[in-house]
Amino acid sequence: MRRLLAATVVTTVLLTGSGCSGDRADEAAPASPVGPSTAPTVLPSAPVSVAPAGGNGPQVCAEAEAASSTAVRTYVEELGKMIAAVGANDSTGAETARKRAESALTTWRTALRQQSAKATDPQLKTLLNDLATEVGTLGTDVESIDETELDRLQQRLDQLCGR
Repeated sequence: MRRLLAATVVTTVLLTGSGCSGDRADEAAPASPVGPSTAPTVLPSAPVSVAPAGGNGPQVCAEAEAASSTAVRTYVEELGKMIAAVGANDSTGAETARKRAESALTTWRTALRQQSAKATDPQLKTLLNDLATEVGTLGTDVESIDETELDRLQQRLDQLCGR
């Protein structure tokens, strides 16, 4: 049960913070949670510039958002499959899902580093690199994921990307 709760928290943090684009006309109203959920804890951090990223920031943000959205969706789906397979004593299924989840993280980290290299705004460049480093520390052990740090970085990214 503890793993399920941890997975729910991680899923909530990752899915609510997987984008950095500006206005969206097609954004739907948030769905109500199906099961128990816990709001992520946000620790106070140093003041951050709220001005959107300059230079090619909008393009970099859009590309980072697209890569993050796809990777997060895959990662969360595979974590769910892995947890279900473990619960069903399906070690082959669990291992396959674990490898796919780790692959999604690698793809995500690589995309963030690529966008960091493209960014002309120094704050956005640094933040994307920091986010890539944090994604690199993620694994398939849902209890070891630092959702607070991910949430903090995502909030900074949202500010720089004008969200």
